[in-house]
Amino acid sequence: MSEARIDKWLWAARIFKTRTIAAEACKKGRISINGAQVKPSRMVKEGEVIQVRKPPVTYSFKVLQTIEKRVGAKLLPEVMENVTTPDQYELLEMNRISGFVDRARGTGRPTKKDRRSLEKFTEPEDTDEWDFDFDNREDE
Repeated sequence: MSEARIDKWLWAARIFKTRTIAAEACKKGRISINGAQVKPSRMVKEGEVIQVRKPPVTYSFKVLQTIEKRVGAKLLPEVMENVTTPDQYELLEMNRISGFVDRARGTGRPTKKDRRSLEKFTEPEDTDEWDFDFDNREDE
């Protein structure tokens, strides 16, 4: 098999859980091949580089083998090569560390504890470097 549909390949290579989700990602413009956005029916060939945007990271995969049937996780190195740049993984790590700053949409208002944690994280600490008062009055 020299070509496969991009939505089937993304599902078969275990990048997306279902083919429907892979097709929706293509329709939303989150999938691109060699820099150009693609439709779900686009045929993918060996050697092409696929960029998958899963905010906040853009993953990059090189197609080593075109498949349309889902394979086991142990066989993935024969199907694709992960060529994602290290700076994308740093971005993912930074997002994981400061995860509570960007609340997920639809989760509602933060609780009092969440709000206090957020304020503690975002506001600079009020540190007094001086250990004495500037009181000009002398005690009598």
